[in-house]
Amino acid sequence: MTDKISSPLMGTVKYKNGSNFRKTLNQALNIFLKDALRVALTNPLQAYSFIRTLRWQQKAARIRSKLKQEGIHVPPIMIFSITNRCNLHCKGCYHQALDRSSQPEMSEDKLRSVFVEAKELGISFMVLAGGEPLVRREILDITKNFPETIFLVFTNGLLIDDNLLVKLKGQRNFVPVISLEGWEEDTDARRGKGVYDHIQGIIEKIKSIDLFWSVALTVTRSNFAAVTDDQFIRALSDLGCKLFFFVEYTPIKEGTEDWVLTDEQRANLLTLRDSFRSKFSALFIAVPGDEEEIGGCLSAGRGFVHVSAEGNVEPCPFSPYSDTNLRDSSLKDALQSEFLKTIRQNHEQLSETEGGCALWIKREWVRSLQHTK
Repeated sequence: MTDKISSPLMGTVKYKNGSNFRKTLNQALNIFLKDALRVALTNPLQAYSFIRTLRWQQKAARIRSKLKQEGIHVPPIMIFSITNRCNLHCKGCYHQALDRSSQPEMSEDKLRSVFVEAKELGISFMVLAGGEPLVRREILDITKNFPETIFLVFTNGLLIDDNLLVKLKGQRNFVPVISLEGWEEDTDARRGKGVYDHIQGIIEKIKSIDLFWSVALTVTRSNFAAVTDDQFIRALSDLGCKLFFFVEYTPIKEGTEDWVLTDEQRANLLTLRDSFRSKFSALFIAVPGDEEEIGGCLSAGRGFVHVSAEGNVEPCPFSPYSDTNLRDSSLKDALQSEFLKTIRQNHEQLSETEGGCALWIKREWVRSLQHTK
């Protein structure tokens, strides 16, 4: 019989005030890790890794709370786009559409120092993105030194080879989040012919060594039925997928406005997410739906902050604006920037009700704050 996951907090708690919000977010992260531990119990090595991470999350929350009392604001999550490079050219890719600077990427030593400082500040989770993060093969040489931190690595999966799998087997806290658009037709239409079959082969290898892995499903108006179909979810679950991200498409690339979900689809996505949580032994997260349910947009340090490959500290991956760069500033000081603080203090300006990224919808307002002093 399939074990069912039921989180009493995630997807049900509403934001009330600043103090409650921080408590709610910390509780939600604990619930997430406990649920992750529950779905990993058949794998002792993975379960041990998550137990260690759960202990670190509790300690990290205390570190952040103490810093907050000193007037220093630190979010629990950092999204780090460690490279702008990618081995694919997907249609509608937000990263390619954004105007990124031509500054060089941060060096391996700089990445390592940022990770060290993030741990010292009590950041609980690291989300690694790009571009394609696995272009930087040295990243696993860095993450191995942080066994208590969960690294969710959003990847197209194509660079996961046998050598990398050996390293992943020894780093159970390094969780690949593989991007799919649905079955073969939808995935290849956006990512390129043959990508789906290649990814299936890689997933089979991941399954063979019993790694905890995840999938990111970009949900559009046209692929909605495919990625929310029980048969599709069951197929991935049978392959060992334990964490599903449903990410609503944000139309940053011009000409993709008709990819956005309809109001009916958006409402139905949350209903289906709840249904999947009761049917499958896996975790299901809808973005921005889950954000809305625990207090709305979590950007600008409310729940997470974004660091670009060049070191710019930004509100969100969809909002490439910054007044601070880690080449010239510590992470601690960058998190206290007036730019981020102003966005947090004007949170009522942001709304998740229309779907997609709230900061992108309000990008002119965000841009106008960039040089606030």
